[in-house]
Amino acid sequence: MFVELHILQNFAPSCLNRDDTGSPKDCEFGGFRRARVSSQCIKRSIRRCFNDGRLMDSADLAVRTKLVVAEVVKTLVAAGRDADQAKTVVKAALGGVKLVTDDKDKTQYLLFLGRSDLSAIADLCNEHWEALIDAADNKKSKKGAKTNKKVSLPNEIQKEIEDILRRGSAGDLALFGRMLADAPNLNIDAASQVAHAISTNAVGREFDFYTAVDDLQDLSSDEGAGAGMMGVVEYNSACFYRYSNVDLAQLLENAGDEELARKTLEAFLRASIEAVPTGKQNSMAAQNPPSLVFAVVRDRGLWSLANAFVDPVRPNRTSMAGGLVAESAQALDLYWTKLLKMYGDKGIVAKVIATTEEVEMKAVGSDKVGMIDELVIKIMASASFRDKE
Repeated sequence: MFVELHILQNFAPSCLNRDDTGSPKDCEFGGFRRARVSSQCIKRSIRRCFNDGRLMDSADLAVRTKLVVAEVVKTLVAAGRDADQAKTVVKAALGGVKLVTDDKDKTQYLLFLGRSDLSAIADLCNEHWEALIDAADNKKSKKGAKTNKKVSLPNEIQKEIEDILRRGSAGDLALFGRMLADAPNLNIDAASQVAHAISTNAVGREFDFYTAVDDLQDLSSDEGAGAGMMGVVEYNSACFYRYSNVDLAQLLENAGDEELARKTLEAFLRASIEAVPTGKQNSMAAQNPPSLVFAVVRDRGLWSLANAFVDPVRPNRTSMAGGLVAESAQALDLYWTKLLKMYGDKGIVAKVIATTEEVEMKAVGSDKVGMIDELVIKIMASASFRDKE
């Protein structure tokens, strides 16, 4: 079974997600330039909202870091172990599953690990302390061996470490998965898919020329004339269509526990609606919540509704009354109607919509609720994590 989210969110002038030149990210879609917010940016915002919005306990969340060694060493030192020995032990444990470290004790790439997994690694290091010391010594004794290469561990210890890393014991890890190029056996398939958000309307870049005055500068002198600094910031304003889905069976498999899977799904629904990217917010404050949230529960098939906007929406067209958001809502409803006409509604278990827009929506609007809380409750009630027999 799958849960899909379709969101329309109109942002005031902003630069929510920048490219390497500092410009707002964009793309071409339907032959027109569109504003874009990357899926990575959206997922990061969702993960932050899990914690900042108190949607999940920190113990049920993961961290993405290269500092695994330092973090586990802290725990071991707090338990009375010597810091230098602890570092050797942790590096040996990680090296035993091909997670090598550099000369600064950082892993080669960011590792996505549950906080409980970090605690479990510390416990394992404590339990197998002498064996891991021996494994590290054996590695150093080999001619030409480098300190960051793979360590040979006893099979039972290696299996224990792999078992810790293979489980998706954190909600966000179960949702977004993990890919380890050097240890593919420790990969976790993501239970969710998150699309790049694209604007329903065509956009162009705008430029904000700004200046700043030196407060201590003598403005009456010749040298005091002019700004202390100046610059240009690019920005745009757009109504975004956002799409994501969650495979509930995969979520349950990753989480290993239906209670955690259910808490994670509800947190994902709420965070997807509440989370806003942080780019340039201090200078633009584009804190604009979604104007429309359409959720679908289905037992098969997945539909992105992005093609509802392949022709850019334009406000105040004669065929649709209202502004950009209202017309985007009607375009979404029209495209949903076309899909139903062509493919039917087999597989759709439930659908719910909440919107601020007072526009006629014949297809998706038939299941309208007033508040987001009602939408989440209805979706959670319809969601099943196990196949029906």
